[in-house]
Amino acid sequence: MEIVIGIIGLIIGAVLAWYLTGKAANSRAQNILSDAEKDAEVIKKNKLLEAKEEIISMKAEAEKQANARASKLQIAENRLKQREMSLNQRHEELSKKGQEIDTIRLNLENQQELLDKKSAELERIYRQSLEQLEAISGLSADEARERLIESIKEEAKTNAQSYINEIMEEAKMTANKEAKRIVVQSIQRVATETAIENAVTVFHIDSDEVKGRIIGREGRNIRALEAATGVEIVVDDTPEAIVLSGFDPVRREIARLSLHQLVADGRIHPARIEEVVAKVKKQIEEEIVETGKRTVIDLGIHGMHPELIRLIGKMKYRSSYGQNLLQHSRETANLCAIMAAELGLNPKKARRAGLLHDIGKVPDDEPELPHALLGMKLAEKYKEKPDICNAIGSHHDEVEMTTLLAPIVQVCDAISGARPGARHEIVEAYMKRLNDLENLALSYPGVVKTYAIQAGRELRVIVGADKLDDQDTEKLSAEIARKIQTDMTYPGQVKITVIRETRAVSYAK
Repeated sequence: MEIVIGIIGLIIGAVLAWYLTGKAANSRAQNILSDAEKDAEVIKKNKLLEAKEEIISMKAEAEKQANARASKLQIAENRLKQREMSLNQRHEELSKKGQEIDTIRLNLENQQELLDKKSAELERIYRQSLEQLEAISGLSADEARERLIESIKEEAKTNAQSYINEIMEEAKMTANKEAKRIVVQSIQRVATETAIENAVTVFHIDSDEVKGRIIGREGRNIRALEAATGVEIVVDDTPEAIVLSGFDPVRREIARLSLHQLVADGRIHPARIEEVVAKVKKQIEEEIVETGKRTVIDLGIHGMHPELIRLIGKMKYRSSYGQNLLQHSRETANLCAIMAAELGLNPKKARRAGLLHDIGKVPDDEPELPHALLGMKLAEKYKEKPDICNAIGSHHDEVEMTTLLAPIVQVCDAISGARPGARHEIVEAYMKRLNDLENLALSYPGVVKTYAIQAGRELRVIVGADKLDDQDTEKLSAEIARKIQTDMTYPGQVKITVIRETRAVSYAK
């Protein structure tokens, strides 16, 4: 019984346990189901909200597009209305002009009719007057015409004789001009010797052993010589020759003479070099003054300031395009005297102005002034007469010509420099210098074209009118001039002309 009761108890316990376990599982399942339903409801609400927001945004975008289209349509409608109004106004104006043209045409037709009537009336009055004149004078129209022709013939003969006299006078004047032109051409063909100056001087030595003595221990002699003379001394493998390089021909001459004395003496050391160079400089200065004195005496010029005479002597050591400056000035002075005599002017003044016209190329200092203006200031400083000063300053058109002497100096300067054989320059170097001038100007922004003219004495720069204004053109001209001064080597001076123009081109077809 106890066993049966125990088994029954176990069965009952198992049944109760199963029941309780099933109930708990059902309860848990219901809880999970309710939680899932709640989550589903939340997700559903969120999705609905997202859908509503998307619908709202799509609706707003659609409204925005609709508003934009409406705005465009409104703008197009306004333009059409404005165009319609302008067309209506133009139509009204054309109508008014048509009416005005019709009115003018009617007026012209009326005036033409009136003019025809008046013409007929005048013709009738003219015939009546002619008949009355014939009756009064007793001459017919043909007879009166013949008499009038005779009187006109006599007057024409008188006028023709006067005209012939005028032609004769003009022919005499033309012949005088032609004779002067022939004289000038003859002067232009004058040929004189031409000294060709280079930037180097070759100093010849007896043997290459002298080169070592000139160089000195560790180069001290050659350094002292270069420091004393300001000339670069090139000692290379060239047999029995030393090259003296420098742009100042006076310094090169001092170096050449100093080297000659040092080599002849045999004592070459820094102290001796300085002593010899100082002595040679003094000799060169004396020779410069002597050359100036000899030049003014040869040309018959008197009363010139000693400083001007010294500057004239310095011209001997200056060249332009290979033409010796002193020789050029002497030639210009003689040409000026001949031309002034032909024109009935003072040949002495002309010779003086011609000799001094390039005096501004050999100053003791190097001011930033064109040589013509500098020469004029030097002449004024040393009490030359105003007409001579003006001729010096205006021979390159830097100042206005005020006397007849000025154009004579300008023309003779051109004759002396432009005559065949006067100046020498290697063609390749000349072309390279012109190309460098043009390329330098082309490197600036806004420059369209450049032209080097007047044998490189003038540079014309054409700039775009839409790229630069008037103030920029002035700045560009000054900048190009400054760049040429610092980066290029050239004889004389270069005039920079910047041109800014606007062109309008149309074609008639």
